Amino acid sequence: MTGETHFGAYWSAVISFEAEAPEKWVDPSLMPIDASHAIARCPGAVDALCLMYTTTKYTKEAMFPHSGSWTLNEFILGDGGATSDNLPPRFSQIQYSWRSSSLAIQEQIWKVLAANARHVAAITGCRAFVRWVTKTRVGLPNTAMTELTWANLQEVGAPAYPEEALEFGRAIQRNLGLEPMQDPFIASVSRLTPPEENEAKLRAGLPPWQKHLSADDYVEYSWHCPTVRLLAARPRLRPPQPGYAYPAWAYNALGGLPAAVDPGMFVAGRTMALTLLDLAAVPDALAAAQAEFRERTGGGVGGSRWVGPLLPADFDPPVDLRWPEYVSTPRGEEWCIPTPHAGTGAGEPL
Repeated sequence: MTGETHFGAYWSAVISFEAEAPEKWVDPSLMPIDASHAIARCPGAVDALCLMYTTTKYTKEAMFPHSGSWTLNEFILGDGGATSDNLPPRFSQIQYSWRSSSLAIQEQIWKVLAANARHVAAITGCRAFVRWVTKTRVGLPNTAMTELTWANLQEVGAPAYPEEALEFGRAIQRNLGLEPMQDPFIASVSRLTPPEENEAKLRAGLPPWQKHLSADDYVEYSWHCPTVRLLAARPRLRPPQPGYAYPAWAYNALGGLPAAVDPGMFVAGRTMALTLLDLAAVPDALAAAQAEFRERTGGGVGGSRWVGPLLPADFDPPVDLRWPEYVSTPRGEEWCIPTPHAGTGAGEPL
């Protein structure tokens, strides 16, 4: 389970480009004849998207030093498809997601992204918009909860995997042309890892100033009540030699087998149940967790060091954005792009 080094912030936003009036890009009277196919075309939304992608790659090194661990990834949602080869594509979308150890670093990365979007929109005859997907805070540790949960995890014990799960792992190894192993899973999924050992492993590659690593949405709960992050085992295949990497589908396949997933989940469930019983029946345990929460937040919810939610209470969930939707039709299983619930779904102007 996690000790002092909790997960960091995860922000994600969809940037949209709209060519609202491409006909104003060039004065048509400059042409001596009426030849719409010959006139210069407004660059439009595809060029804006391409420039946003490229410009962000160029400016990534200037967003924040890589002295700590942070990541920025992108995904193209709408490619600006057009129905005619001589008309400017009117709409495109690209999603950016970034993770870092502090809200200040998150703001710095967003500052560069927003500037890039505004600039490339200006030079391609477009307007830029943003739709926020999420803005999480960073995790707030609670040593009292960690120690209580660790004691209960030791009481429950490590998961054990049935022959069905082991044979499934061996079958994957055979399909990959490997010699199947008697125990195909890595050793760490069948033993308990003390919090301090996990903490040392997390901190091995981090600078002393970095207090958070990676990202997950549980961090939001940690600012509203004492929170512990319990890590439950999910099997991974043991590599046949150092440096060997299994394809992603092998891990995903194990995730769909109850015999492989249930042991870790039931260990976690029993540990959580015992911890909740302790918090309800042992007043000192609850008092210690609450006292630490108040200390770390400067007085609890609303305290001097408390961080409130980063999205407004009336935040419009981006469930209408252009992510694929899988549907059943008379022709079988298909997928389509959902229609935004308002306008184009572009969001707020940048």
